[in-house]
Amino acid sequence: MEFEIQSLLDKLQDVNDAMSRCAASTAPTVSVTQKLARHRDILHEFAQEFRRTKGNLSSIREHADLLSSVRDDITESKATGGMSPRVHLLRERASIHGSINQIDEVIGQAQSTRVALSNQRALFGDVQGKVKQLGEKFPVIRGLLGAIKRKKSKDTIILSAVIAACTIFLIIYWLSK
Repeated sequence: MEFEIQSLLDKLQDVNDAMSRCAASTAPTVSVTQKLARHRDILHEFAQEFRRTKGNLSSIREHADLLSSVRDDITESKATGGMSPRVHLLRERASIHGSINQIDEVIGQAQSTRVALSNQRALFGDVQGKVKQLGEKFPVIRGLLGAIKRKKSKDTIILSAVIAACTIFLIIYWLSK
């Protein structure tokens, strides 16, 4: 049935090609061009549906084969009283496949995070350059930027002191226990 449908799709492709050649030899009108486009679209839809159905049937066959082999393995396992090496291999294969999928997801997330961070870095670099240019042009803005830097360094010193004090208190508490 698959070969029959494939041959019919090939014939439909040949008919579409012949219609295109015939339309090209005469003066093509808008309606003829639209009809040819519609026929090509129909052929494309049929071909896509055929490929999708063919893929689904292939997937169903593989699933049925897997289930039958699993049933055979279960029957064999019950008959021997233990698990066959084939079942162990299937479980290991499934475990490895799951791990690989998880690794791929983590790598994808890491790559998207890297791209986002590099975009942010470029954006901040552009903003910093523009602010620096404004500071060079206007002395008031330069003074404001200097005040911001002093406030930032003051905040950094205070934050460092708080972290150091908390660390010292934590060490004293840990040693007193």
